[in-house]
Formats: sequence, C-alpha cells, structure tokens
Amino acid sequence: MSSSPLRRTALDALHRSLGATMTDFAGWDMPLRYGSERDEHVAVRSKAGLFDLSHMGEITVTGPEADRFLNHALVGDIASVRVGRARYTMICQEDGGILDDLIVYRLADAEYMIVANASNAQVVLDALTERAAGFAAAVRDDRDAYALIAVQGPEAPGILKSLTDADLDGLRYYAGLPGTVAGVPALIARTGYTGEDGFELFVAPEHAEKLWQALTEVGAPVGLVPCGLSCRDTLRLEAGMPLYGHELSTSLTPFDAGLGRVVKFEKEGDFVGRAALEEAASRAQENPPRVLVGLVAEGRRVPRAGYPVVAGGEVIGEVTSGAPSPTLGRPIAMAYVDAAHSAPGTPGVGVDIRGSHEPHEVVALPFYKRQK
Repeated sequence: MSSSPLRRTALDALHRSLGATMTDFAGWDMPLRYGSERDEHVAVRSKAGLFDLSHMGEITVTGPEADRFLNHALVGDIASVRVGRARYTMICQEDGGILDDLIVYRLADAEYMIVANASNAQVVLDALTERAAGFAAAVRDDRDAYALIAVQGPEAPGILKSLTDADLDGLRYYAGLPGTVAGVPALIARTGYTGEDGFELFVAPEHAEKLWQALTEVGAPVGLVPCGLSCRDTLRLEAGMPLYGHELSTSLTPFDAGLGRVVKFEKEGDFVGRAALEEAASRAQENPPRVLVGLVAEGRRVPRAGYPVVAGGEVIGEVTSGAPSPTLGRPIAMAYVDAAHSAPGTPGVGVDIRGSHEPHEVVALPFYKRQK
C-alpha cells in the first residue's frame, strides 16, 4: 500500500542544514528537535525560540455574510470580533463533538482567516465549505499561501522590534496587524502556544527563509535558538494548553473538556450543534463530567497518554498528555479524572505505569504561568 509523500515546508532545506531531527507530523515532514529538546524548552522560557509552524492550516472566509456564516458554523460569537483581533473557538459536529479548536483572525470587515490544526485542516475546510451553503460567503483553502514562523519567549518583543516599525507595544494578546518584518510583508499576530509572550508571523512561502535568517541573526546574540515540535509540546503542556487528539476529540464536547466558555448561546442566529451543546451544558451542571486536571509525579517515571489514573484500586480517569517538565524538574501530565478526585491535593491518586501504581499530586492547571 503506497502512502502519500510527506509534505515539506518552505524551510525544509534550512532545517536539514541545521541538523534537525525530522519527523512525520500530520502528513508533514517537520523538525522534532535541532539539538537537546530540554535546551530548546529552557531557551523559550528564559530567552527566545524560533519555530516553523507552516504545517498549520489557513482557511480564508470572505463575503458580505462572512460574519453571519461563521457564527452559524462555529460555536463562538465571531461577528463580535473587531477587525485586527483574534478569537480562540471551536468547530463542532451536530452532536456537539469537537471537530477542531481554531483561532479566527478578523482581517477586515468582510474577511477572516481561520487557523486549524494540521491534522484537521481538511476536515475543517470540508465542514466550512458544506456549511457555507445559503450564505453570501466564500471559503478558500489558503494552506499553500502561507508559511508560519513563530518567535516565542521573553526576548521575542525586542527581537521583532529591531526588524519592524509596526506598533508592537500597541499589539495586544490575540490581536494581529499587517506589517513588514525584515522587509517581508507579514501578518503579525501576538499569539502562541508556549505560555510565553511571542508572535506568529504569516508570510508568503517564498519569503520564509529570508525572515527566518533575519530573526536568527538578530536573535542569536540574546539567546534565540531554533526549536522543534518536541519542546513545543512540553511548553504547551506546562502552560495547560489542550492539544487536539489528546485533550480534545469528536467524542468530547467543549463542556466535557472544561472549555464550555467558548460556546456562546447568546449570539444571534442558530449554529451547528446548538441543541446537543445545550444538553451537554445542563448535563455538566447536574452531573459534572470528568475534569481535566494536572498531575505532578512524586517519582521519576513519566505518565504517558492513555495510562489509567487510579485511586483506591479503582480506575478514576485517563492521562491525555504526559512528559518530563524541564521547568518543574519532575514528570507532569494532564488527565481527565472523575469529579470526586479532581480537587487539588486529593489524596491517594496515582497513575498505573505498566502495572505499578505511581503516586501523583493533583494540581490545578496550568503548571506554569509566566510573570507578566
């Protein structure tokens, strides 16, 4: 059986020249790490890291009814997003299951850019195309129109300021503005997936290498290093950020995932999944579903996704993501556990790691919050 060749980003040759270890991620050949993933993680927390995120899926929606259409297709109130701002939201099935979590940027009155996870981009594109019927709105696949480079960490604002005259000080978190970075036209967004301050730069693929090199040149003296997917995962885990396929899936509603706040029942018009989500919301109030919690290992063994969480000889939940935490110096995990065992400090909770009950402390998420 032949499988499709892996897609490569515009920076592929550059990653290889830097000695990156490459891996198949959602059909893309992506850098996993360049050297030590721990060193890359620490650089983002203390200085800055540079990421190629060109595997993410960009979808543009335009037209006089773009706002009404997105209010119908997604669970959030997208029509209320001001031009230049962004919103975290979700697209759900009719039964309330999460198809993907998304960031929606409003670029103009009648133009939005939706950024989907690489593994779900086609599913999201297909769902939006189908849901656009009857609206004066057009859905465009822009996955090949953009490369996406992120610079994240406390030094990120200083690095970017030296390469652009865009008003970065006035750019709030979850906002984006068009500008020029190192002579390259870009959408500059103050967003990220690391728990640190930082920026995501959407540029034409042919400009990606020039931009990467310019950021590297300016950033290297203050400790900027190239970073792979491996440390991106430990950074988001410490920051308590959900990852599709781990904390989010079609078998969970936003209410099951503890993210019911993204569903806006009060917005104008009906939306896909509304009835099922109203049921899920009332069910969650009467009989709380399993709760997403943080677990910190007392020992050195790492809890991995799928491992059972146990208490008193009973299975009370399941690990969704787990890894050693460079910041805490101990293994950590996110897990869905029964509400009765979800309070921080609940005694007797452990993870079954290959038949051995390893004690873990239940903590509130996130594990790490940057000092503002």
